[in-house]
Amino acid sequence: MNTPSNTTDPRDFGRVAVLFGGRSAEREVSLMSGERVLQALRGRGIDAFGFDPAEQPLERLVGLSAQRVFIALHGRFGEDGTVQGALELLGLPYTGSGVLASALAIDKHMTKRLWHCEGLSTPQWRLVDSLEQAREAARTLGLPLIFKASHEGSTLGLARADTPEQVDAAYAEAARYDSAVLAESFITGDEVTCAVLGEGEQAHALPLVRIQAPGGNYDFEHKYYSDDTRYLCPALLPEGEEAAIAELVLRSYRALGCRGWARADIMIRATDRRPFLLEMNTSPGMTGHSLVPMAARAAGIDYEDLCLRILAGARLDQTPRARGEPA
Repeated sequence: MNTPSNTTDPRDFGRVAVLFGGRSAEREVSLMSGERVLQALRGRGIDAFGFDPAEQPLERLVGLSAQRVFIALHGRFGEDGTVQGALELLGLPYTGSGVLASALAIDKHMTKRLWHCEGLSTPQWRLVDSLEQAREAARTLGLPLIFKASHEGSTLGLARADTPEQVDAAYAEAARYDSAVLAESFITGDEVTCAVLGEGEQAHALPLVRIQAPGGNYDFEHKYYSDDTRYLCPALLPEGEEAAIAELVLRSYRALGCRGWARADIMIRATDRRPFLLEMNTSPGMTGHSLVPMAARAAGIDYEDLCLRILAGARLDQTPRARGEPA
């Protein structure tokens, strides 16, 4: 495997492409993330340029002399292993998880299956692809339920059903974004998020962030644009709870094979304070409202340093062979 560089000297990074925009439903957020990352890297003397794969083919990166890629794409065609695979073929080291881990983590159903097999706590769920299956999930899992588009993020394609009469509309909202819909038991309690930096046994968790959205509704508006959502970092959880959640997240991160950086979302059940893993984001937001920079700041890492640390971990799954070199 191609070993990541630990350098933070701007001259050692070479020419860096920041990928943002893209073709997913999260394009708007990605544009905001990418612009901030680009400014941060340039602020540290990196020879960085922006690149929108929705507007030009990825192979142009070679002609533009890119030597390393910072992926600030979110959602499909950016966070799902597709761009990662293309960069593998181009031989361009990139930030974040590799092809398999990216593909697994964006698929909420496969992520939960793997976590379940590893004995990691996650809410009960069903994969549904019709109204009848959605209604059956409500009968078997009970209400309230959260319906989620299985391959989306940023709370897009997410709806809650508290009564049987709300099930059809909640399913329909999620199905607008994805033919694969997850019906998940709703956990009442504290919502927290945990960012991770690094790889393997060297991976470490950043301080938890506790989210307090108006009415408990942490939707797209409250996530990226509203100033009404409160973020607590330190999370001010009961003694020992943060360390236990961080360890759970690290286990879930390693189980998926993630590397570089990621952010897990967790609900803590109010009745017994048991944490439940919801999902893993392998290319988290880097906007002014994003949670990874917030957690990093609490750990004494400013935004520019965070971007440099992520960039320093850029690598490939496979080391390219020279032409004519035996397999």
